[in-house]
Amino acid sequence: MQLSEFGLIGLGVMGKSLSLNLAENGFHLSLYNRHETGIEENVANDFIESDPLLKSAKGFDDLNKFVASLEAPRKILLMIKAGPALDKVIDLMIPVLEAGDVIIDGGNSHYKDTKRRIDYLANHQMHFVGSGVSGGEEGARKGPSIMPGGAKETYPLISRFLEAIAAKDKYGNACCTYIGSEGAGHFIKMVHNGVEYAEMQLIAETYGLLRYGGGHTPDQIAGIFENWMGQGLSSYLLEISINIMRKKENDSWLIDQILDKAGNKGTGSWTTIAAAELGVPVTMITAALFARYTSSFKNERIENSAAYNFEKNGTATSIDIDQLRDAYQIARIINHHQGFHLMQAASDDANWGLNFSEIARIWTNGCIIRSDLMEQLVEPLKTEHRILNMKSMVTLLEKNKTALGNIIKAGVNSDQAIPCFSAAATYLLTYTSAQSTANIIQAQRDYFGAHTYQRMDDPESGFHHTEWV
Repeated sequence: MQLSEFGLIGLGVMGKSLSLNLAENGFHLSLYNRHETGIEENVANDFIESDPLLKSAKGFDDLNKFVASLEAPRKILLMIKAGPALDKVIDLMIPVLEAGDVIIDGGNSHYKDTKRRIDYLANHQMHFVGSGVSGGEEGARKGPSIMPGGAKETYPLISRFLEAIAAKDKYGNACCTYIGSEGAGHFIKMVHNGVEYAEMQLIAETYGLLRYGGGHTPDQIAGIFENWMGQGLSSYLLEISINIMRKKENDSWLIDQILDKAGNKGTGSWTTIAAAELGVPVTMITAALFARYTSSFKNERIENSAAYNFEKNGTATSIDIDQLRDAYQIARIINHHQGFHLMQAASDDANWGLNFSEIARIWTNGCIIRSDLMEQLVEPLKTEHRILNMKSMVTLLEKNKTALGNIIKAGVNSDQAIPCFSAAATYLLTYTSAQSTANIIQAQRDYFGAHTYQRMDDPESGFHHTEWV
């Protein structure tokens, strides 16, 4: 029997899509899915029989036979649920694998778990790679953005497989690159998802301002978004939002039938927690996360809507479309700035040596946050890692800052909650203020807790304490 080049475990939606992608790129595959009588039976072979692309693939529900079908060193991609289930599968694999074999985790695992698993497999002389994969079902099938992390010497063993199936940038290069050691790959995928949270929330807030504050129909909003796509604001998320706005069911907009409760799978909260641990303000990601949490309290929101009776102004509020566009552009820049700031802090803390220009490059295609803005960031990130410090951004934000303020006023006047727009404005004002109000905070801390403070008139003299009364 000819041995397979590459193995994949877990034939859910993503696993199947990646299998087809690998097969289309000419790789000989072995596919494994667990066997559960009456629940999951013969999944791998049924999948293989369902698509001619997989005619040379081998299907298994016996782990020993699956591993034996792979050439050494074995390269096995796990597409299973993160957490304890993943650890269980790894423990089942160790006795049947050999030194030098490579396990790749393509799920959304926490980066600290990835580091732990790398150390654990190293004790068995095996390699473990934590790889972010972004692009959803379509991306997995046609070309995702792939973010592998782990020991640098492991990457050459798997690079030809990952780079072959990855999306391609505008120069034809794979949107896949070695990210860094330990859990670096899963960390930047986590931040990617955090930035995605804020990008989605900004579009939702923009929709709310136009629909409920300005009286525009979904079709009209789709037209506005379409114009923005041609004005340098093109992005995958804006593109799909246009399609969402135009989708009808029985002559009514489908968007009006979708319950306004947003789910989440944890990466937004992980990003917020990591930012708190590293002391980096990712205020827009946090605002977007908490907006999702608030949306889940649907019954309470209905009750409070009646209790408070805040009137919606509807078409009485004039929404300046050009100012809204400029505010949306500024807010997106600030969101990206915060995301890259967090990655730099993590890189410095863990000594990962992240290449931020390369991260932006592999996010220009395949992933959910691909956009014109991401394309624009690739070159300047080679020399400047703080996006708001880039000269082009300083000029743009100085020019359009008034638009952001006016849109926030419009939101307040039309009773529209705009947490991400508000977080963007607050961060911009704070980040560009030479004198903040933190002196009051430090004085209060010294008053009740003797935490001391430094003096502006003598910053080199160390810390001081005052008996305030």
